[in-house]
Amino acid sequence: MSKMSTDTVAADAPRRHVLNGTTMGTRYSAIFYGPDRIDPALPAALFSAVDAVDRQMSNWKSDSDLSRLNRAAVGEWVEVPSEMFEVLKMALHIGKLSGGAFDIGVGDAVNAWGFGPGGRQATDAVSAPASGQRPDAGEVLELDAAGSRVRKHVPATLDLCGIAKGFGVDEMARCLDRFGITSYLVGIDGEMRARGEKPGREPWSVAVERPDRKNRDILGVMTLENGAIATSGDYRHFAEVNGETVSHTIDPSEGRPVKNPVASVTVLARTCMEADALATALMVLGEKKGVAFALSRQLDALFVLRKDGKLSEIGLGRFGGA
Repeated sequence: MSKMSTDTVAADAPRRHVLNGTTMGTRYSAIFYGPDRIDPALPAALFSAVDAVDRQMSNWKSDSDLSRLNRAAVGEWVEVPSEMFEVLKMALHIGKLSGGAFDIGVGDAVNAWGFGPGGRQATDAVSAPASGQRPDAGEVLELDAAGSRVRKHVPATLDLCGIAKGFGVDEMARCLDRFGITSYLVGIDGEMRARGEKPGREPWSVAVERPDRKNRDILGVMTLENGAIATSGDYRHFAEVNGETVSHTIDPSEGRPVKNPVASVTVLARTCMEADALATALMVLGEKKGVAFALSRQLDALFVLRKDGKLSEIGLGRFGGA
């Protein structure tokens, strides 16, 4: 359930409210300006918005809609909630756009490398790619929009971790929209979405974290207005396998964690769902292909590279590059 706090301000100024709680193994927050008294139904509605995403799309919950789809037999149509159908549709779109760099069909590899609900397996089980040539999710899944249903054409384990959190942020934004809130910053972990400005026409500011596995520090600050920001990196979720540090981000073409100089990628987009998935795709594509793809799509993206223990940046669009 959401916890709420309210700041005291001048009588004629919009009041700053803060709501936060836990979801998806982390925390969500909403900072917004509005009337002195907000609708008492808002805190519960905000929690319900993020909780529904978790209940539908978590691969950690055996009773989630995603787990139900993963257990379904090949060829069996499975009805899914409209929200999850929307996420699946966007996931396949980003997958096709990125040439398969973003692929929700890597659940088997995620599990094999110990980043799934099953936990770490024996290291010798992951000393090679989890599988050979696998079809990408676009070939595996068939979507029926009229019936909001999905079926698999071959066995596959789907993982929505690279897009569901961003969608959860978008659901928070839509919730505040329904309550007539027009000035807010909502987020789950490092994925954020903003609408409007703070009083005094001051833009919302979002910190971009330095990709440091030991310490939490700020790399820079980005202003955000009517848009979303998401970061994918190798510095928060990683493991030691056979003496090597490996990232939780899986390269679909290899069935193993990505291995390139990119430590993190931050992306600005219209929705947080898009920003989340695109950041993951750019991490997989790496320094050269990722930058080329971002330029071709005119993305606002910040690549942070780790080479010889030092960090360097490549900023595109609003991040100061080409």
